[in-house]
Amino acid sequence: MITISQLISQIEQRQPVLNEATLSPEQLQVKLSSIGNLIDAKESQLGFLADPNYIVHLASSQAGAVLVTEQFFDQAPNSCIPLVVATPYLAYASASQLFAPKAATSIIHPTAVIADSADIASGVSIGAFCVIGEQVTIGTGSCLKAHVVVEANSHIGDYCLFESQVVVAHNCLIGNHVRLHTGVSIGSEGFGFVPTADPSVSGWERIAQLGRVIIGDHVRIGSNTCVDRGAIDDTVIGNHVIIDNLVQVAHNVRIGDGTAIAANTGIAGSTTIGKRCIIGGAVGITGHINITDDVTLSAMTMVTKSINTAGYYSSGTVAMPTAKWRRAAVRFRQLGND
Repeated sequence: MITISQLISQIEQRQPVLNEATLSPEQLQVKLSSIGNLIDAKESQLGFLADPNYIVHLASSQAGAVLVTEQFFDQAPNSCIPLVVATPYLAYASASQLFAPKAATSIIHPTAVIADSADIASGVSIGAFCVIGEQVTIGTGSCLKAHVVVEANSHIGDYCLFESQVVVAHNCLIGNHVRLHTGVSIGSEGFGFVPTADPSVSGWERIAQLGRVIIGDHVRIGSNTCVDRGAIDDTVIGNHVIIDNLVQVAHNVRIGDGTAIAANTGIAGSTTIGKRCIIGGAVGITGHINITDDVTLSAMTMVTKSINTAGYYSSGTVAMPTAKWRRAAVRFRQLGND
């Protein structure tokens, strides 16, 4: 159970609760068990009005407390405690973290294999069948769930959370408050090969990948995403980057602070992406190009050249009946012959 007082403290890490001073001591000690939507929330739940289209449900909501803007403060029912914020959706995001299950701390499972030279800080939890290599360091309060592998000479910062089956290869550096979800691969060998005279006979010559992966603070990486180590220089992911599931980040890629990348995106080697970029699902980005700060790429965009001006970019065509699409494709091809 979370009190209104605790809730306000959490929300105010991002934005003030504008009517906090008007709440009584009794209201501040009201306890909430979870979060619900305005329609179905019970008196022990927190509701929120993020979209004005749902204002019709506010007056009849049974929520024990509700996050609203100042504009809708007077429309909250008398039975609930209104908490006035500038951005209710951001406040909801902050509040949701209080109700999430908490990882165990200071528990090292007896089946974990930990090298004698590893440096494990206080409050670390290491789950069943984890493998921690030589000279690894793991910072205070971090949690590694079952079957996580951290190879030699890698560093894990404070208060990180690695879900099951995460692999961090050798010599990688991971900052503080990093969340890696199930099946993430950090520091696997980059896709570097040189063709021989006849690859069908003598194959491809492998380029040993000698760089590292460096990940900043407050980074989130989704399930089954792969971040390859650099060939010579490092692959670098900045602070506050969020990456969805099934994303490929190739060797020597650099991603700037605050960038968000949706699922199924592929980023080829040695590309640099700036700060605060938003990359939609299934975007393809070729290698050895630069994308400047504050660029938004809509879903399924193909980027083949550097983008030097901030803004919104798209490519491809939306779905249409197949017969019409074929006619459009013929006309598009004809344009290239002009």
